[in-house]
Amino acid sequence: MAIAENKKARFNYTLEEQYEAGMVLEGWEVKAIRAGQVQLTDGYVVIKGGELFLIGCRINPLREASTHVHPQADRTKKLLMKGDEIRRLIGKVEQKGYTLVPLNLHYKGGRVKADIALAKGKDTHDKRETEKKRDWEREKGRLMRTKVSSGPKS
Repeated sequence: MAIAENKKARFNYTLEEQYEAGMVLEGWEVKAIRAGQVQLTDGYVVIKGGELFLIGCRINPLREASTHVHPQADRTKKLLMKGDEIRRLIGKVEQKGYTLVPLNLHYKGGRVKADIALAKGKDTHDKRETEKKRDWEREKGRLMRTKVSSGPKS
């Protein structure tokens, strides 16, 4: 079950490989995520010191948060993956044009996980092609619905 999705990622990037990573969260963040107060559209993943960090994932604190906790909505969150996967990602990200983008946040076994993808940025003409395909699929669906709803006349 997806908590939050980064819909712009599939439009702006060509996705090569997908990975699942755990997240290090504070208690107030888990409560806010369960309440649906998370936004992933501006998020991206960086590699520092052989570790992955999610930047730009906004988790808005709940009003009922404890008085002794001072929440930061745009806190950098550490992602958890196996060492060999991280090393492979480091090698691929160092290649020209590759980046890591978060695709979605979801629950798995009661924990919050993030799907991240190794991606390459799309050019403007590729984005236009994606829009054309999307518009055609939408139009095709409309045509099929009108054809089915009108039915054969006898």
